[in-house]
Amino acid sequence: MATLIVPPVRPSPRDDAMQLYRAFKGFGCDTSAVINILAHRDATQRAYIQQEYKAMYSEELPKRLASELRGKLETAVLLWMHDPARRDATIIRKSLTADNKTLESATEVICSRTPSQLQYLKQIYHSMFGVYLEHDIQTNTSPGDHQKILLSYISTPRPEGFEVNREIAQKDAKVLYKAGEKKLGTDEKTFIHIFSERSAAHLAAVSSYYHDMYGHSLKKAVKNETSGRFAHALLTIVQCAVNPGKYFAKVLHKAMKGLGTDDSTLIRVIVTRTEIDMQYIKAEYSKKYKKMLNDEVHSETSGDYRAFLLALLGPNH
Repeated sequence: MATLIVPPVRPSPRDDAMQLYRAFKGFGCDTSAVINILAHRDATQRAYIQQEYKAMYSEELPKRLASELRGKLETAVLLWMHDPARRDATIIRKSLTADNKTLESATEVICSRTPSQLQYLKQIYHSMFGVYLEHDIQTNTSPGDHQKILLSYISTPRPEGFEVNREIAQKDAKVLYKAGEKKLGTDEKTFIHIFSERSAAHLAAVSSYYHDMYGHSLKKAVKNETSGRFAHALLTIVQCAVNPGKYFAKVLHKAMKGLGTDDSTLIRVIVTRTEIDMQYIKAEYSKKYKKMLNDEVHSETSGDYRAFLLALLGPNH
């Protein structure tokens, strides 16, 4: 469930392009006009606006936006202008090649996408950067379990349906228990194999059987048995299989709690999930933290940047 509020009567992309051009002209940019248009258009409409803008004014809209906007607002709007696959590719590429590689956003994006999204993402990645995603992961991550799970996760075909073979799911739960909590040390290979080959619905069932059989969640087992980036990848996979809304609510909460705000995470999650499941994320957020996501974002941000994020989040209820 998306939260994007789009006008009931579709405005013509041509009109939007003209309005934007007007907002750029004159002294300074009319930022609120830009936000009012772009934050209320879906991916298809945004693509048409960019085509019209280029046809009418012979310049690329994102380029113009980059020269008119500043700081966090610029980052958020430019990310929003991409279609989902190009956006994911941009986030991953930046995460893999940045100087201060934390690899957190690359891991999160890869491990929370469906197999068909990943297939398309790989094609787009190659066409945008002239290099294969697999190659970029190999070059920019250190050899080890984290690298193995990422490579395995983007290359293994997984079913996307909802049907689950209960016997296999129960068996997987036992196998993971034997590979992890039951033995001294962890058999990482088994975790990589099951986590990258099973569908989300299947992993959710494994998680539930694990809880029935061993008294705590598979998530807890992963936390006990693995650490660092490898743990982050496995936890993202299992939590997004069980409840993606809850997972992203946690990511957002972590980005805002304590001193200072992790704006790049805030932007990434809001911009990438707005057209997917933001209603669920908001519901999970208020359930878990007894606060409205909108209110938290409001108190952690300011100015046009705040206005843009809140426009994407839509009304509180």
